[in-house]
Amino acid sequence: MTVGEKAAEAGTGTPPEVLDGPFSTRQLLRIDEALRLADQGSGLVFSVYVGGLDEPVREHVARLHRQLAEPDRSVLIAVSPNQRQLEIVTGRYARKRIPDAYAKLAALSMVASFGVGDLAGGIIQGLDQLASHAGRG
Repeated sequence: MTVGEKAAEAGTGTPPEVLDGPFSTRQLLRIDEALRLADQGSGLVFSVYVGGLDEPVREHVARLHRQLAEPDRSVLIAVSPNQRQLEIVTGRYARKRIPDAYAKLAALSMVASFGVGDLAGGIIQGLDQLASHAGRG
């Protein structure tokens, strides 16, 4: 699912005309392309959520992950910049290809990018690292 499709799913059925979030149009397009490449390259289903997370954060992200179309084959990257939270949840099948240790390495890399103010770049880098580790499925 693309970023635009996620925006449509969350709102009125069409992506917003005016962006009201942390990303420029160019950044959204780059994230969308990274999602597409990660999905195609790995055979898994990658999703990104950026926004507020309820406490306890890990449980909220796990609930979001279970709502995905194919949770067993899905990888969800959830980022809450205001809360300084990052969670990566992998489904049962996806976890066999991306063990927690590798998800943690990708998370460390993402946090480094976030620390220098590059939210979009960190997400793109994380998607690439996770998909590369998963390999072709």
